[in-house]
Amino acid sequence: MSAAISDEEVFAHFHDVHIDRDNIAHYRGLMAGRLLINHCRDCGRWIYPHRPMCPACLSWNVAPDEVSGRGRLYMYTLLEQSRDPDAPLLRPMQVAAIELCEQPGLRYLSQVVDCPEAALRHDMPVELTWISRGGRRWPAFRPADETL
Repeated sequence: MSAAISDEEVFAHFHDVHIDRDNIAHYRGLMAGRLLINHCRDCGRWIYPHRPMCPACLSWNVAPDEVSGRGRLYMYTLLEQSRDPDAPLLRPMQVAAIELCEQPGLRYLSQVVDCPEAALRHDMPVELTWISRGGRRWPAFRPADETL
């Protein structure tokens, strides 16, 4: 097993991202190829966006756990304008809210890849994959088997 990733390494790798004590484990997980979401140890609720306290039971007993990476396309949009003038979009980017199978209402914002625009549909089963952009690993989702 590789050595633990230090806070300093996370801050250096994601130098242009707002990282705080509530989400640093999430970004450490991204560096290791794991999708980590905060999880209440008392009531079992998954918490995203990351918060230090469970909104369901008000417990502070919250820690990150890895999710399965399986879910369904909740909603999507096609982003046609890049925010980075040094990296123009060559084609629309499929940006989506993915409802993860761990809990109804647990939605993770990401991209859909390996899927033509015409094939995108609400409630489509998707699975986690990883893409590389700007020298970093990012979670994305692609169409999955219909048996979700």
